[in-house]
Amino acid sequence: MSWLVKHVVHTGRLQSCSRLRALQHAARTYATSGKEITVREALNSALDEEMAADSKVFLMGEEVGEYQGAYKISKGLLEKYGPERVIDTPITEAGFAGIGVGAAYKDLRPIVEFMTFNFSMQAIDHIINSAAKSNYMSAGQISVPIVFRGPNGAAAGVGAQHSQCFAAWYGSCPGLKVLSPYSAEDARGLLKAAIRDPDPVVFLENELLYGESFPVSEEVLDPNFTLPIGKAKIERPGKDVTITAFSKMVGYALKAAEVLAEEGISAEVINLRSIRPLDRGTINESVRKTNRLVTVEEGFPQHGVGAEICASVVEDSFGYLDAPVERIAGADIPMPYAANFEKMAVPQIEDIVRAAKRACFRSAK
Repeated sequence: MSWLVKHVVHTGRLQSCSRLRALQHAARTYATSGKEITVREALNSALDEEMAADSKVFLMGEEVGEYQGAYKISKGLLEKYGPERVIDTPITEAGFAGIGVGAAYKDLRPIVEFMTFNFSMQAIDHIINSAAKSNYMSAGQISVPIVFRGPNGAAAGVGAQHSQCFAAWYGSCPGLKVLSPYSAEDARGLLKAAIRDPDPVVFLENELLYGESFPVSEEVLDPNFTLPIGKAKIERPGKDVTITAFSKMVGYALKAAEVLAEEGISAEVINLRSIRPLDRGTINESVRKTNRLVTVEEGFPQHGVGAEICASVVEDSFGYLDAPVERIAGADIPMPYAANFEKMAVPQIEDIVRAAKRACFRSAK
């Protein structure tokens, strides 16, 4: 592996009501055991176990080695697996993403970390033209088992160039699988599945979720645990309105469901997990039960994930709808830097509550 590049250290990138605030720490509806782990720990353990199980798996990106990851996702991996499998790269996404795709052509299993998915724009030619299309254009002769992973969407106070959600961008491209975990269970099970998958996977994490802890079952902690790609999870059953969300917005949807329950509205919350393939079956089955739909995402409203979900429901379950579909999305503007405007530009819990109440004809606003 003489083409492997040396490390270059880079440090330059880097009012709700009281009832809503109290719900920030409300109990969640996940598989439970006596153990809790953070999303960061879930991702780290998934990387560690998959690298231990398959010598073809390696990690590359800015600061993943000596610095142990900009967000400490790769903590301890360089010491354990050495610089040939945990590779620090220069600040050149086009370069190391291209190297990763070439390695995948040669039967290796690279994991390419972007310090933020905003920087993946530098490498989009390799992701789309070199990785996503190769299997089709080679009539199945070329498999590209590569994972592109890193934080996606809004963080906190990092400006417009570092705060965009790329779920809809990559979700529109044939040849890619696009995953977006919420909980520690999601992060661990989906990342392990992505690394083992024969196709290129875009793995959209959330920086603000890295430090959040979630209860996990013994099954989740098993080294053989994976989650199926393309299958959503019903995080909270309900009968009055369906709320779909992914990544950080799942937590907001669950908190909104708690508020709605106090007002007699039973909301079913679906954690999409997979953006492409999209679990249209689970979504439509839920809507046929609740007869109402609210979609939630941080991304822009036009051509968004919610727009695709709405189209699917209109095409397959229109006759079951008892109210117009509600879409909750980020503002149709580049992300502001100021904290007060930043909050206004992304969905909040009260936005979801109001939309669900409108769908249930419980509010005129």
